[in-house]
Amino acid sequence: MQKLEMQLGARLIERDAAGCRLTTEGMAFKPYAESLLRLSTNAAGIFLSKPVVIGASSNIGIYLLSGYVKDFLDMHEMPNTQLDVRIDQNPSIARQLDAGDIDVAVMEWWDGRKGYEARPWRQEELVVIVPPGHPWADKHSLSHADLMGVPLLGGEPGTGTGRILADYFGGDSNGLTVGMKLGSTDAVKQWVKAGHGVSIVLVGTVAEEARAGTLVPITLDGGNLRKELYVIWRDTLSPGHPARRFGEWLAGEG
Repeated sequence: MQKLEMQLGARLIERDAAGCRLTTEGMAFKPYAESLLRLSTNAAGIFLSKPVVIGASSNIGIYLLSGYVKDFLDMHEMPNTQLDVRIDQNPSIARQLDAGDIDVAVMEWWDGRKGYEARPWRQEELVVIVPPGHPWADKHSLSHADLMGVPLLGGEPGTGTGRILADYFGGDSNGLTVGMKLGSTDAVKQWVKAGHGVSIVLVGTVAEEARAGTLVPITLDGGNLRKELYVIWRDTLSPGHPARRFGEWLAGEG
């Protein structure tokens, strides 16, 4: 510990007759130490039999991925391989991929960092959703002008939707207003149903509600408001690694 403190140039632990406790600097370093320990454990077990962990951002994991995982297992014989799935918000999935807690990730946005292979999986249309009694419910599409000044309910952070909307609307994007940030698409759908506002979501996340008539999805003029979804794994994975096999297969199933 003293050697580590010398390397960092900071005291991490306060020692006195009552015992030891973390200093302010020690508290700041603690998350990094925990991450390094997890990475060390994962590295030590790389040659041991362990589940292949698929990470998915919330919208993908909840609404889009399950059928693909079933098809992959049905089509590929991997008797000694177990698949686990972790569903979390996009930024958390990226952190877990970095820490080695996830072997392959399926995400709504990727920043192109080095050391990974990222392939497009599929494109998913973004649509406006409103409740059945809303004045827009009978519209087939909406224009840029329709959304100007209308409070939008925000969903899961870190998915890149804001950047897509800024590109789509161009200079008009300053007129878009995000009212409440609800943290998840599930929450957004419930609040839209309750009449608190409208939102923009992936069309696949409201397929069930559209069939049931509890929400109305509406396209935007131009019909080209789409989000690229990605599958990502470390570029050091061997060609026969189950995580790489899944990633390459999924990328071909877009």
